Amino acid sequence: MTEGRLDGRVALITGAARGQGAAHARRLAMEGAIVLAVDVLDAEGEAAAAGLRADGLDVRYRRLDVTSVDDWSAAVDDLRGRHGRLDILVNNAGIIHVNPLTEERREDWDRTLAVNATGPFLGMQAVIPSMRAAGGGSIINIASIFGVGGSEGYVAYCASKGAVLAMTRTAALELAAERIRVNAIVPGGVNSPMNANEPEGGVVPLTPMGRRADADEVSRAVAFLASDDASFVTGTELVVDGGYLAR
Repeated sequence: MTEGRLDGRVALITGAARGQGAAHARRLAMEGAIVLAVDVLDAEGEAAAAGLRADGLDVRYRRLDVTSVDDWSAAVDDLRGRHGRLDILVNNAGIIHVNPLTEERREDWDRTLAVNATGPFLGMQAVIPSMRAAGGGSIINIASIFGVGGSEGYVAYCASKGAVLAMTRTAALELAAERIRVNAIVPGGVNSPMNANEPEGGVVPLTPMGRRADADEVSRAVAFLASDDASFVTGTELVVDGGYLAR
């Protein structure tokens, strides 16, 4: 059963095979969206989409490497061919690794920036023509508290998420007149497979609410920004961090 806030809208969500991306796919589909979930984890992505379809939700999986211009073009063409439109992009795909600044390797830096920053850049470029044709749309970029403040050992990740926030503001300014809204979600700690790379405890000791978010708590914010409830919201950062940045 859907809740109807996104009825008939078409959404593309990256990094949707598991974790936050899979939760975003479920939430948007529950609210009526037709969802294309994309990732490079094909077995997990197919299984996640099949599970959502078994629950009566309109979710399909397709492979997409966010660093590939050709993959982006093919996915957008797929959606326009099937549905004639694309209304929502959630740039969720991301990677993380831990290394001090003085020990960071160029290949790890390049890969992190490619996925976390270049990926959303290419995604926005790919979907804008379709959103223009549809008369507007919503782009939601998943950033991080580490894009606002620094954290020891996360130099590449912090740089990449800071870039996401800067791109979000710039894109919002450039696209506002075309009714394409561009916003960022700034999550704190979230229960997801990425936590396996965090030091013991992660951000929890510094989070006033004393825990990580469940992925669906972030997804509710994504659904808000995707919907008409956020019709006058663009160029902003919606923080979902249990009070971390209020310290």
